[in-house]
Amino acid sequence: MVHSRWQGEFRQWEKVPGHPVCDVDLAADAMLKQRLLEIDPEAGWLSEETADDAERLLRSRVWVVDPIDGTRDFLRGRTGWAVSVALVEGGRPLIGVLDAPARGEHWRALAGAGATRNGASLQVSGHDQLAGARVPADVLPRADNDLVAVEKPNSIALRIGMVAAGQADLVAAMRWGKEWDIAAAALIAQEAGAIVTDALGRPLRYNSTKGEAFGVLATTPAIHESAVERLATRAAKAALR
Repeated sequence: MVHSRWQGEFRQWEKVPGHPVCDVDLAADAMLKQRLLEIDPEAGWLSEETADDAERLLRSRVWVVDPIDGTRDFLRGRTGWAVSVALVEGGRPLIGVLDAPARGEHWRALAGAGATRNGASLQVSGHDQLAGARVPADVLPRADNDLVAVEKPNSIALRIGMVAAGQADLVAAMRWGKEWDIAAAALIAQEAGAIVTDALGRPLRYNSTKGEAFGVLATTPAIHESAVERLATRAAKAALR
């Protein structure tokens, strides 16, 4: 449904300055809520386009959904957007799904059972040192000039997926963000062999009171510790903002 309206006509506005949304976001949210709650009607609901309800905190499972992650690319007619769905239980994702139909990419993960893209098993790269690590970025900071910039879709979920698929070696976001941005992709990357934490290297847990996490750091296993060390000062400063 979302793909059929991509590059077409739709209404768009800003929820708050700098945070665009369109009527396709809302239509996708409504469709997903109806269909996913039919699958698991006992689960709670946490979505970017639905007003949060603290009742979800009382549920053992919760759907964590971003109906269009990478809305800016969707609005601009670019391909770097995806529909992101995770089912979380006990703070951990059980199922992760990313659909990026404009890219012809369909990602799936089941906890403990691996991850796939278009049916093919995913495995992180074997990159084992921070220098030369591929990072989805438009421009890298001067302090990171030993890294290599690669394609950067607007969707953070797709950027994490790139680590899962061996197309990138490191993705870092150092700001408070919402769980729906990362829950599905984090499981996909972990099932492909990546290490995924918050920006400070701490474990991620979902369905928190505010539905937030302090950034994300997804890397190949061998470079995660070095990445945490390099980003520590920047991440600590950002956490205080």
